[in-house]
Amino acid sequence: MTESPDQSPTPGASALSAQPARRLSLSALLRRAVLGAHGQQLGRPDDVIVRLRGQDYPLVTGLVADIGGRRVFLPAESIVDWHTGTIRLSTAKVDLRTFERRPGEVLLSADILGHRLIDIPQARLVRAYDLCLTETPAGWVLTDVDTRPTTWWHRAWQRLTGTAPGAASAVRDWKAFEALIGHEPSALLRSPTARLRRLKPQQIADLLEEASREEQGDLLRQVHTDPELEADVFEELDDDPQARLLRNRSDEEVAGVLARMHADDAADAVMDLPQERRQAVLNLLPAGQRVKVTTLLSYQHNTAGGLMSLDYLALPAGTPAAEALARVRHAHGLQSEALTTVYAVDDHGRLRGAVGLVALVQADPATALAEVCEHDPVRVNPPADLLTVALLMSDYNLLALPVVDDGDRILGVVTVDDALEATVPDNWRHREPEPHPEPSD
Repeated sequence: MTESPDQSPTPGASALSAQPARRLSLSALLRRAVLGAHGQQLGRPDDVIVRLRGQDYPLVTGLVADIGGRRVFLPAESIVDWHTGTIRLSTAKVDLRTFERRPGEVLLSADILGHRLIDIPQARLVRAYDLCLTETPAGWVLTDVDTRPTTWWHRAWQRLTGTAPGAASAVRDWKAFEALIGHEPSALLRSPTARLRRLKPQQIADLLEEASREEQGDLLRQVHTDPELEADVFEELDDDPQARLLRNRSDEEVAGVLARMHADDAADAVMDLPQERRQAVLNLLPAGQRVKVTTLLSYQHNTAGGLMSLDYLALPAGTPAAEALARVRHAHGLQSEALTTVYAVDDHGRLRGAVGLVALVQADPATALAEVCEHDPVRVNPPADLLTVALLMSDYNLLALPVVDDGDRILGVVTVDDALEATVPDNWRHREPEPHPEPSD
């Protein structure tokens, strides 16, 4: 990607002006000389400074230049010529104090060029091989990212001809990406999770598992600003990366995440903590969540009891269908996967029937659960192994399998998503996914 004053703007730049705009490649800009007002060479640019502005394109506020062996700051307003092969200043004098970065400032070369970004539409990590700056009435702004790998012949061709073959195909709007900025004071001043909200928790979890330790740190800082999203992401992590990331947090921070997770997922996370930390974390959980997690910890892993969720909806067998649907509608605190089936119980709390949500919607509103439910539904006891659970759910096409005690009272349910997660081999989980179509605007 190179400067091209006469060409039409890229998609990012086109949003800024209907007229052709001057554009600069960061890699080309960093090879230029810095000249004073009288044409004398002062040094060379070392980096370009931008300030993040929420949903707007980042604004260039100045350069870091190597002047006489010192890294100094050159404000953008002191530069009168960016685009004729040199960088010319309006003055022959510069402030030679050593540059110190301020919070909110991003260095394009140090923080972004050559680093990986989150490609939001594709939910993957890509590398920024070049960046494009576009001139606007407000000043120069960062508008585009080139994600095409560069080779020695690309660079040689660019030096000889001033163009890069095939550049347009990989140049995309800056707003399609989220940068992983290692400079914590600047990273924390971004609009938190704004672009990440377009991704599903499962996609963010996949990114975390692929990211380096430094990239994970920045990604987690962003996710941490939304506690509910953070809990959802940790639920979707595989056991090993989840345990590793939680171990690096204090007991209070771990408890804060586990308090918002579903109890079955929180119980699994507690078991993956070092043994000497488990009780301390449990003691920090809210009372209700602590009781649920402690209950689940009493069952063996990979049994029906260990897999089950304590979220389910059981109503008296005489409850009208309309009332049952109203209870489903207002059960915001329960895991949605567990609400695909409503259970009918007798006066002693014993399981007497099960009815799927579709059948309940289609039933006459005044009809009692006892009349529309399937009597003597399939169920298991807590010691049932994973194979038994999987075979029953497959044979009977169940979205949820109730787990009952010896008195036939419901203890919890195993949902199909948890059964699948437990039965899919680890090596299958990490297969390269098929590319998914980009969402339409």
